[in-house]
Amino acid sequence: MDLVVKDCGIDDTNVDQDKVVQNIINLENSYEKYELIQIYNHILTIAHNPKILTIVIACADKLRDESTLGPLVDLLLTKNQASQKIEIDDLINVRVLCAKAISNYKDTSVVGALLYCLNNKDEHYKVRLACADALGKIGDKYAVAPLIDLVQDEDEKSVYLKESAASALGAIGDLRAVDPLVSILESKQGFLDKFSFLKERVIEALGKLNLDNKKVQKALKKSLLDSSPMVRINAIEAIMNSDTENASEIIKDSLKDEDKEVQKNALIAMYNLEGRDILDEVIQSEEYSEYLKEEAQNLIDEYEEEDE
Repeated sequence: MDLVVKDCGIDDTNVDQDKVVQNIINLENSYEKYELIQIYNHILTIAHNPKILTIVIACADKLRDESTLGPLVDLLLTKNQASQKIEIDDLINVRVLCAKAISNYKDTSVVGALLYCLNNKDEHYKVRLACADALGKIGDKYAVAPLIDLVQDEDEKSVYLKESAASALGAIGDLRAVDPLVSILESKQGFLDKFSFLKERVIEALGKLNLDNKKVQKALKKSLLDSSPMVRINAIEAIMNSDTENASEIIKDSLKDEDKEVQKNALIAMYNLEGRDILDEVIQSEEYSEYLKEEAQNLIDEYEEEDE
């Protein structure tokens, strides 16, 4: 193993790092899969060059052997001595890649390590974001309560982290998240108006949860009046995808929204729910904008082309 490392030039500080990277890539031409796994795992343990670690993480992710989880988790948690030699900014980027690679295994045994980083407020926000995303991708129910706590934490400074936590809750699909997410939409905190992305992520998450819940329906309906066009668009999509019997009735008012993109998305949603009739209605009625009439005609033209 050490001979392979030496041949690649990993320990030689005078070797061109691009050449080392190419040597690592070329290993797959000389070794069997089980040998490559051992080599990659070994390099993940001893290497302290971020460029080398980046390519090895990518190579190991292609093989995705369970034995690589250990070295990846150790690197994420900076447990191996080699990681202590990497500059802070470079180490952060490497650890983010580790979290992403770890999530691809969908192995619940790593949830504890991901939560450790996520819950550490002294941790760099990029690492915490990557861990939140990874938890959502893995989908383990054990992560639901900590993610809810994060979304509701008024002392959490990173709104972006709250967004990732909300998205993760939607991906996991546990109904325990419904009430906390609805409460965010109903909150009167001023920062939500400034950071509408959080509301967008919450609406997306609710769209993946329980749309038969009356609280959810009420919150989504209220979001159709939000000051942010994107929030309104997300609410339209969530309602469209729900099993609510009166979904089209709820969305219909948005055909007269002041924002053209909201109008367009409402029209598409109505078309998906009701079919051709709503397009004819828009074109024939004086209630709707010329812009919307053109969009309705475009959909008709496309509809007729598909029919032919």
